[in-house]
Amino acid sequence: MNKTLMVSALSAALLLAGCQSVNTTSGGAVGVERKQYMFSMLSTDQVNQMYAQSYQKTMGEASAQGALDKTSNDAKRIQVIADRLIAQAPVFRPDSAQWNWEVNLIKSDELNANCGPGGKIMFYTGLIDQLKLTDAEIAAIMGHEIAHALREHGREAMSKAYGIEMAKQGAGALFGLGQDSLALADTVANYGMTLPNSRGNENEADLIGLELAARAGYDPNAAITLWNKMAKASEGAPPEFMSTHPSSGSRIASLQAAIPKVMPLYQQAKK
Repeated sequence: MNKTLMVSALSAALLLAGCQSVNTTSGGAVGVERKQYMFSMLSTDQVNQMYAQSYQKTMGEASAQGALDKTSNDAKRIQVIADRLIAQAPVFRPDSAQWNWEVNLIKSDELNANCGPGGKIMFYTGLIDQLKLTDAEIAAIMGHEIAHALREHGREAMSKAYGIEMAKQGAGALFGLGQDSLALADTVANYGMTLPNSRGNENEADLIGLELAARAGYDPNAAITLWNKMAKASEGAPPEFMSTHPSSGSRIASLQAAIPKVMPLYQQAKK
């Protein structure tokens, strides 16, 4: 075994040694069942508290700049949509009913939205204005972001990054590798492990978000019109192989395949 492969093997061994296998959510109708590996020393509460501090700082800065929208019709829209989605979150994760959920609208042309650990939601006006989103399309985006929080994808990424860094330092000392070799090992780890898993996380968020929106009474077909709009707005994006996000075509195909699984939930919610 050459030195680079030994680094990769040691990285995997150290990562698994400090990790515990967890199932953060139920699978739901869409069947997201993947086991996740989290560093035991990095707890859910710790990550939630760290992110809450960062979120409050961001909201404070936005407020100081006059960019925090609390009163517009769009601000009221996203609050109503968020409330309906949050009410369905315990279906996947019962303890989320005790989270201190927050939702805020930021005045920005950026096409972005986020739900951080512990249920801290940010939505940007650029998404609503530039893509002319319907309520169901907003629910598709927000459901996707909430799914990331429910699945603890942030904590999972932090655990992975911590394990890689720990392994790199230990392996570098053990094998006497130079910086060039370590840089190569980093690249291999990044494209060989981190990015495929990140694309997998995006797919999980798509599927759980689709079900959350359907259970909240929003037409799941809106996810298709949303991503068609996003594809047009993001022409020239990097190819799927080099991106943490699936290509629009593969994303839409995955969503279309899952819609029949959640359509009965939407029809029941409408009643």
